[in-house]
Amino acid sequence: MKPAKSLLLFFLLLLSSASLAAQSKGVVIEEIVARVNNEIITTSDLARARSAMQEDVRSDCRGCTPGQLQAAMTEKEKTLLRDLIDQSLLVQRAKDVGISVETELIRRMDQIRQQNNLKDMDELESKIRELGLSFEDWKDGLRKSLLSQQIIQKEVGSRVQIGRDEISKYYDEHKSEFHRPEQVALREIFVTTEGKDEAGIAEAEKKARNLLDRVNRGDDFIELAKRYSDGSTAQRGGELGIFERGQLDQAIEDLVFKLDRGQLTDIVRAKTGFLFLKVEVRYEAGIQPMDKVEGEIQNRLYFAKIEPAMRTTASPPPP
Repeated sequence: MKPAKSLLLFFLLLLSSASLAAQSKGVVIEEIVARVNNEIITTSDLARARSAMQEDVRSDCRGCTPGQLQAAMTEKEKTLLRDLIDQSLLVQRAKDVGISVETELIRRMDQIRQQNNLKDMDELESKIRELGLSFEDWKDGLRKSLLSQQIIQKEVGSRVQIGRDEISKYYDEHKSEFHRPEQVALREIFVTTEGKDEAGIAEAEKKARNLLDRVNRGDDFIELAKRYSDGSTAQRGGELGIFERGQLDQAIEDLVFKLDRGQLTDIVRAKTGFLFLKVEVRYEAGIQPMDKVEGEIQNRLYFAKIEPAMRTTASPPPP
């Protein structure tokens, strides 16, 4: 199965402020576009943020015309530097109040590793270096992103409320943005057979069958996946991602695209084990009904509301 996003895209989205350490080593001398207390923002930081912004706009507006995409990017460009300054201030604020994200940092790095089918952290580091990036700079960029998220949630996020009427109004005004190809969002529970003899393989199949029976009886799929799945997706409750036709093994594709939301496959024998899948969401081709995209709309409205409050949180106190 293909990962939901490419390795390069993961790195791009997480590197908006990762050049500072490289500059401190004297590796590159470049133009400074802003100073934020004791930190600097450079032309490279701005270029990376611009690339990430453009990718975000394309992802959020997949049904838009080229003109609509360009208009959205032009609008975002107006606040690009301000956003980088805000992130720097938010990181400093998070450190001032004693927020630590080291545990979450390790978890997120491992999630990126799993989503890109890398066997361990050494391979993740190697892939980053292959892109010509410093692993420590990349890691620091991810740390800053997490610190920003934590301080926003702590001081701003809990005050933001999204009403049902707001979601409905947004959907009616932006229907063209919710055009989708046929897709399924999947979860899995996987039981490995690696290194097992015939008796062990039979036991693995029995375990998979028992877990499927438990889900059919009403047990929570996500909790069972976290506790009993042997797959790399276990920590995420078996979440595999969203797939179009042609992105899955043919045998799996033939099964899941026949199912509706909430339905399960039977036990499937794979090369290294047994698994079964749940269709979390099913998207028919075309403009999606509101209930299918309600979570996406809620996220968009949340970040639109949080931005002005974030500016207040990020701004330094008056002298």
